[in-house]
Amino acid sequence: MESTLNRLSVAGLTLGAVLGLFGTFVTQRSVQAVAWEIDGTALVVAGSLLALKFSRKGSDIVAGGFLVFAMGSAVMLVGAATSLVASAPSFGAGAALWTAGLLLIGSQRGFALGVRLIGLAAAVLFGITATLIFWGSDVLPTSSPLPFFAYPLLVATFACWIWSLLREPAPSK
Repeated sequence: MESTLNRLSVAGLTLGAVLGLFGTFVTQRSVQAVAWEIDGTALVVAGSLLALKFSRKGSDIVAGGFLVFAMGSAVMLVGAATSLVASAPSFGAGAALWTAGLLLIGSQRGFALGVRLIGLAAAVLFGITATLIFWGSDVLPTSSPLPFFAYPLLVATFACWIWSLLREPAPSK
């Protein structure tokens, strides 16, 4: 059961990382929207499954962090099919939830310190992005420098989570 949960979580995080970045770089809006649709859905699934995993392990703060992160991904899905300008409010709300989720996950010892520090750095950048959007700045999901430079840190965090999940020993029968 645990190995299936890990495999599904790895698949969701991988899809989220690859299609999230792809959607940031592609210029055709319909292709971008579909990439972000799959990315967001995969991250909701992965975050929910990881919440179950860490809750079972007794790491409720980490589990809560993954739930909040999944909620942020779900909120971002609301704007994925709209124009970039129209998606800014849901992106800002999702970025705020990503920030909170990453802070919760990184505040505990569910992952190695280096992994947590990368996630915390991503949280700071997404937190600034969310604040700028709520402050009224014209920040889009593809704006540079933020959130554009926050995405690589988020993907690096996903890669570290994936590595950690893949390195777990197989459960004994």
